[in-house]
Amino acid sequence: MKTRKPCVAGQFYAGTKPELERQIENCFSHRYGPGAVPKTVSKGSRKIVGIISPHAGYSYSGPIAANGYSRIAQDGLPEAFIVLGPNHHGRGSGVSIQTDGAWETPLGIMPIDAVLAKNIQKASEIIDIDESAHSAEHSIEVQMPFIQFISKGIAKFIPVCSWMQDLKTSQDIAKSIVEQTKNKDCVIVASSDFTHHERAYEDKNEKEMLARIEERDRSAIEAITKLDDIALNELGETQKVTMCGYGPITTLIAMANLMGSTKAEFLAHKTSYDITGDPSYVVGYSSIVFYRE
Repeated sequence: MKTRKPCVAGQFYAGTKPELERQIENCFSHRYGPGAVPKTVSKGSRKIVGIISPHAGYSYSGPIAANGYSRIAQDGLPEAFIVLGPNHHGRGSGVSIQTDGAWETPLGIMPIDAVLAKNIQKASEIIDIDESAHSAEHSIEVQMPFIQFISKGIAKFIPVCSWMQDLKTSQDIAKSIVEQTKNKDCVIVASSDFTHHERAYEDKNEKEMLARIEERDRSAIEAITKLDDIALNELGETQKVTMCGYGPITTLIAMANLMGSTKAEFLAHKTSYDITGDPSYVVGYSSIVFYRE
């Protein structure tokens, strides 16, 4: 079985299994996390459709990400996780899926759900099979250890990486996933950070900088919780909110609308400044969960 080796282990997250397990536990117990390591329920209510989760280094965004994964752990494990991430490097096809093999992290091997992945790709007019897009991309990989931690290493997953993030593309991906998962229990992870590159030194006023980030990210959060994929996509395309993964988020919203009877609940929002106190380069992080009502 071909296995993708990790490319950001030891950088974005700890590089050994013991260190990584401790790091994830600390993310859950952190004051910006859910407060405690969750006990995973194998068979729960399974109302969660998906989550929005950040993908920065764990020392920056890990506690925010832990909020969403804590909810999944308590809701019950799905058959598979479908992880949608932006393509930061522009490698490969506009929308790239890997349909076989496995990914490796210090916590072990996570196999791809080959049958479901191939069905999703065939149902789409846009998605291509292209492993090169995933070779150096971190947005999906950073989600893997959290999934492995809460699933105790038994979950399968599907990676979908996109540098095309327009509304039509996002809606096509959503339609393909919804069609092919009608009889399968899956959770979607839309991997994205929010406002990027804010700097206090431009105006020497940290309070104004933080207020700008809050205002911009809140506008995105409002569109998301209203399940307004058009509004969210516009915020991303016009750079009114500098989200790197607005396409994956748009896809998750479009899926929720296609499924009906779904709501989005805001869980947490913080910035790298909240963690480090460094105003020279600030990024926003949000955790939001989508439920079946």
